[in-house]
Amino acid sequence: MTVQLSLLQGFPAAPRTAGAPVTAGRLPVAHVILDSPLAHLDRVFDYAVPEELAGSAQPGVRVKVRFSGREFTGFVVGRSDTTDSTTRLLPLGKVLSEQRVLTPEVLALSRAVAARYAGTVSDILKVAIPPRMVRVDAAFAEMAADVLAADVPAANVSATGVPAADGSTAEPAGATSDLATALLGRYANGARFLGYLAAGHSPRAVLTSLGGYGTRDWPAEIAEAVAAVWHTGRGAVVVVPDQRDLARVEAALEERLGTGNIARLTAEDGPTPRYRNFLRLLSGQVRVAVGTRSAAYAPVQDLGLVCLWDDGDDLHQEQRAPYQHVREVLLLRAEQEGCAALLASGAQSTEAHRLVSTGWAQAIAADRSEVRRSTPRVLHTGDEFQLARDPLAARARVPHAAWKAASEGLTRGPVLLQVARTGFSPALACQDCREPARCRACTGPLAQTGRGGAPGCRWCGKPDPRWTCANCGSPRLRGTVAGATRTAEELGRAFPGATVYSSAGEHIIDTVPDAPAVVVATPGAEPLVEGGYSAVVLLDGSAMLSRESLRAGEDTLRRWFTAALLARPASEGGLVVITADDSTAVGHLVRWDPQGAASRELSTRTDLGLPPAVRFAALSGSREALNAFVGDVDPELFLRTVGPMPVPAHPGHAPGRPTGPGTRRDSAGTQTSSADQQRLLLFFSYR
Repeated sequence: MTVQLSLLQGFPAAPRTAGAPVTAGRLPVAHVILDSPLAHLDRVFDYAVPEELAGSAQPGVRVKVRFSGREFTGFVVGRSDTTDSTTRLLPLGKVLSEQRVLTPEVLALSRAVAARYAGTVSDILKVAIPPRMVRVDAAFAEMAADVLAADVPAANVSATGVPAADGSTAEPAGATSDLATALLGRYANGARFLGYLAAGHSPRAVLTSLGGYGTRDWPAEIAEAVAAVWHTGRGAVVVVPDQRDLARVEAALEERLGTGNIARLTAEDGPTPRYRNFLRLLSGQVRVAVGTRSAAYAPVQDLGLVCLWDDGDDLHQEQRAPYQHVREVLLLRAEQEGCAALLASGAQSTEAHRLVSTGWAQAIAADRSEVRRSTPRVLHTGDEFQLARDPLAARARVPHAAWKAASEGLTRGPVLLQVARTGFSPALACQDCREPARCRACTGPLAQTGRGGAPGCRWCGKPDPRWTCANCGSPRLRGTVAGATRTAEELGRAFPGATVYSSAGEHIIDTVPDAPAVVVATPGAEPLVEGGYSAVVLLDGSAMLSRESLRAGEDTLRRWFTAALLARPASEGGLVVITADDSTAVGHLVRWDPQGAASRELSTRTDLGLPPAVRFAALSGSREALNAFVGDVDPELFLRTVGPMPVPAHPGHAPGRPTGPGTRRDSAGTQTSSADQQRLLLFFSYR
């Protein structure tokens, strides 16, 4: 039933009472999305627009409304003359800000992401739109009033949103680039990709980069693609995993586009700078957004390119429901807005390779001659030749070949040693029977924080200086994998004349001098050296490959390639030493074949029916609820189901404990323990 609202009629199905607000004469119905995590409120609700809010209650603004006796914030997503509601419409309470922060493009993207991940639009909007800062709002409203009062023609506004000094449009330096000498020109399809961008087209590509440091590193390659789009008058969005990568990309973009032409979006900067940069993008003052996860929703005008660095990094996975991945968000946005897309990384992910194999994107990769010219030599200490020369190499943590590479590398420059874990001894075991050491209070794993320190539990933090093995009774402990701190300490004694840097955990170093030094770092915390490392030694490879994860091999290989790219080319003496046991992943690193590794992994997962060859959904709840769900759904929709199976208890919390992270609430609001939770996996095709 459709009810026509008019100024004379007032509210539908109810007489006007004394003191009731006068409804707007034009478009008197506002469609509002509530800011609520409740799934049954994930829809649009209609409200009457009072006459005094008719001009400010525009689509995209923040408002306050009443719903079921409570006050909610929300966003106006549209205005109309009619409503489908058969009850009296409540009036809008208040327009919090006249900034139209929710654009139609971001709303459409949020709805698509919510549908893709079985979440609510409200959950997506919490990530997409930063909290409102009143002072920033006021400053932008005053600036907009000044611009209107000055009556500046749109053609006289430069790329920064500021009128040029002579009243003309400022043409940035370097607008005309030579594609033949471009950084991406050394890759197959690289120059063509830039050419299509410069011509105003929207190509889609997956870049396997060879740049790790210096002037030919991957941030400069990304900046080159962004500049090709920016010079055509279009905008771009660049998303990176963490703050270290963000600083590098931001510097490369400023070098290409000039200071003031980039908006940085990251929660680490605080709410005020983030909201200010958000409004700069919204108002069109800048057209390039760079940041972490939330930057994928940046309100860039006339979007021409979305770019993602290292899509295999788990930091791109949102930590709150519905746990969307930035790669999927940007792919949806590229489809919806018809813009170009670029996924770049040092090691190609399985998902990225699937895009290439299906023809959705083209590969940008170096040929073998360029690979040999730009990459270091890779030595495997576990192959037959090395084992014949050093039979103990398979058991030693630092085999002779790795030790020799580090010693000789120190004569030419800094040497990087990548270790699997942070800390001193992240995991302890019995010296006699090798049984893992467990806390006697909560059964958590024991760890040692420093030489001579008492072992303590990594879950509950309780020290256990009098530990004895429950299996054999021995009081002796050993480290199963030495952490970065212990490795740095041991290498400091081994190389007494060399400076030793440790970059791990909360003490991450961004750069180190280009001078002889030993650098011990965990994956992702490797410092940069302007001239590259003379040698890179990859330790604990077997421990990294043996993790209980579907992506253990893929993630380990990605971390190896990331560290190896920091080494100098083989022509300059660069050497990478890998100490893992012989495996397929090691072979791909030795041959420097990230595309082949991704192809092999995708083929294996296709045969096994695992993602990304198929999609899956994970449902959690009681066994009765899960069985009822499956019983109500057509089984032909799914390729197969796995479960229900018990959900493991939260680490550090005993199963069945009535409070804490180990408990959940069911749909009725009743607390249930982790022991009562079951999980069901549903596998289905992309169709």
